[in-house]
Amino acid sequence: MTLSINQVTKRYQDFVAVNNLTFTIEKGEIFGLIGQNGAGKTTTFRMILDLQETTEGTIIWNGTPINSINRDILGYLPEERGIFPSMTVEDQLYFFGELRGKHRKELKKEVDYWINRFELEEKRKAKAETLSKGNQQKVQLIASFIHKPEFLILDEPFSGLDPVNMDLLKNAILELKNNGTTILFSSHQMDNVEELCDHLCLLKRGVSLFSGNLLDLKKQYGKTKLTIRTDIPQDVLGKLNGVKDIQVGKDQYILTLEDESFAQSIFDFVSDGKYIEKFSLDYLTLDEIFKDKVGGPNV
Repeated sequence: MTLSINQVTKRYQDFVAVNNLTFTIEKGEIFGLIGQNGAGKTTTFRMILDLQETTEGTIIWNGTPINSINRDILGYLPEERGIFPSMTVEDQLYFFGELRGKHRKELKKEVDYWINRFELEEKRKAKAETLSKGNQQKVQLIASFIHKPEFLILDEPFSGLDPVNMDLLKNAILELKNNGTTILFSSHQMDNVEELCDHLCLLKRGVSLFSGNLLDLKKQYGKTKLTIRTDIPQDVLGKLNGVKDIQVGKDQYILTLEDESFAQSIFDFVSDGKYIEKFSLDYLTLDEIFKDKVGGPNV
């Protein structure tokens, strides 16, 4: 393992922000830390970055306490963005790279590559304050890894991005992973977590409700989401054995089953001499599991 969080607690007087948190991240992995606002995600990031001390527990990087490592191996994109408004895109990236101990000559190749990769070539000499929100976010993301860190923390990297720029960022994150960067990130957009992460930790009020493989989390619920496109009326489907709930989509029904064993009898019923355009049994989405686990809306 690369990063080990072992029984970590962070206490502020009578308030416990993180309570006995334990998880591990393997080298070259993208790991998701998810939870509602106030769940303890940012506090955890700050302890990993040694910006705050743990009250109890240990954080270990490759066998070394996190507060003893070379800080230049870390990269961080905070949720609260902060770039220099009067500095050009190019100078900004050189500045952040040099802060991390890199020389301008060795940064040039990376700066040129990522400016082109993020379609910022025409904005290279533009001041940050003149950029759109999406382009500012691209610049700050590049600044977080321009020094080629071994470990990168991304706090809400997709916030406020349009679909095109979101895909650019996703592809960049996957490229960093493929090049060996270990990535820990948080997002309220569960579809992005589901797409990018194999492992995750789900926090609620500072406590881990689950830590491990995403598929293992889904298996806890089983395949209970049944999507059907059929002419059979909703009230008939809703009365079938094993159906807990039924929702009407634009052109289909989405049934929640008590467990997946009821799917066969439902299939037999709806296929008996009737045309079925769609019959799909699957696990719940991470967004649906998240809402069930935290007991409230995804905010």
